[in-house]
Amino acid sequence: MKEMDILEKCAYIKGLAEGLNLDASKPEGKVLNAIIELLSDVCDTVADIDDEVATLGDYVEELDHDLGEVEEYLYDEDCDCDCDEDCDCDCDDDCDCCDDDCDCDCDCDDCGEDFMEAMCPHCAETICFDNELDPDDLICPACGKAFKDKK
Repeated sequence: MKEMDILEKCAYIKGLAEGLNLDASKPEGKVLNAIIELLSDVCDTVADIDDEVATLGDYVEELDHDLGEVEEYLYDEDCDCDCDEDCDCDCDDDCDCCDDDCDCDCDCDDCGEDFMEAMCPHCAETICFDNELDPDDLICPACGKAFKDKK
């Protein structure tokens, strides 16, 4: 025998109550009818919620599948280019695929020809910067002071 769902159980209880031939004019009949009506409303609401949860579950599965495809595209390890070597600067940042220069924010000597290193005169933090910039125009990201101001 198939197990009844919540709406079928509610209808069964309603049928049992109708079979009792309750007198709706008496207090007991009024209470039981009100309880059965409330039970019916609750069962309808729960059934609606079950349907919405099932729909949302399907939607979440679709989103998960689509996100998996996006992740596979973005994090594809089978790149066709010749960029299998990681950045040599031992930083935790990943360098961009197919990029000739390291784009990490580390303090390293491996940033390429387009970058230079300088030590802040205020906090002694070493930073990399574009070699086209004048070091006197730099502002230290660590302490926020200009390199030019040596006070």
